[in-house]
Amino acid sequence: MDLLQLRYFRTVARYEHMSRAAEELRVAQPSLSRSIARLEAELGSPLFHRHGRRIRLNQYGAMFLRHVDRALSELDDGRRAVREARDTGLGRVSVASETLLTITRLLGSFRDAHPRADVRLFQSNAEEMERQLRVREVDFCVASQPLAGANLQSIELAREEVLLAVPRGHRLDGRESVTIPEIADQPFVTTRPGHWQRALLDRLFSSEGLAPLVSCEGDEPGASQDMISAGLGIGLIPAISRRIGTEAHVPVAWVHLDVPDCHRVLTLVWNRDTYLSEAALKFREFTTSRPFMTHRLPDPHRGRGHDVPEQ
Repeated sequence: MDLLQLRYFRTVARYEHMSRAAEELRVAQPSLSRSIARLEAELGSPLFHRHGRRIRLNQYGAMFLRHVDRALSELDDGRRAVREARDTGLGRVSVASETLLTITRLLGSFRDAHPRADVRLFQSNAEEMERQLRVREVDFCVASQPLAGANLQSIELAREEVLLAVPRGHRLDGRESVTIPEIADQPFVTTRPGHWQRALLDRLFSSEGLAPLVSCEGDEPGASQDMISAGLGIGLIPAISRRIGTEAHVPVAWVHLDVPDCHRVLTLVWNRDTYLSEAALKFREFTTSRPFMTHRLPDPHRGRGHDVPEQ
């Protein structure tokens, strides 16, 4: 087997679709199929279940993929280390976040402090973050919900209350707090499943034996306040939006939710087996050595690195 074969296999395993993998790799599908067949013949075992045109990674394929991911990632890290040792800059740091608005100011401050660093930013949901960390596509994730993985380590950056935002003039405008049953019939603006806002909304309603009425869902949590202000529904917004005065240009009314554990926890997560450039090391130090946001809720574990439990 050769490296090209292994990269072909990893792409096919990711898509579980030969045509899509061939399109990304820019190779002919018959050639890709033959390469996978040769790899299976060399290993002496099929790596996929085949049902007509559909393919699914089998137990042997999943086992082999874990080793291939590690091997290719080590080679990529080696290339990166040589390249960055040769360059005069600090190298590259790649960061993923569920919403870009959460880390815009942080990255701006980091670039001001370290102008030679090459910063790359991705917007990803939790599932995509787990994949990006596993295959070493990114150095860090700023996550608003737990990420699963045996090799992941995290540091808590901040925790903050999550508020209910309602349009101005709404019947809840002026209320100090509400319970979940009181808003069970209200249409919600939220994100698609996989994002932290949706996960929190579903959890809060599920604890009351209810399901939220979703009127609008999208992929950018930062756009929710605009849609709420336009009267499309109510929604969950982190308290930082109120503190930085976003209602000045996106007017909403703020209401506390009378429920336990209604907060967002932001963590910096990385794969402890991944090579980190000088830029990445400086980013981690920069991010964890100063307040990420003000008014944190007290937590005895804040600032301590800890393993992320495999889920």
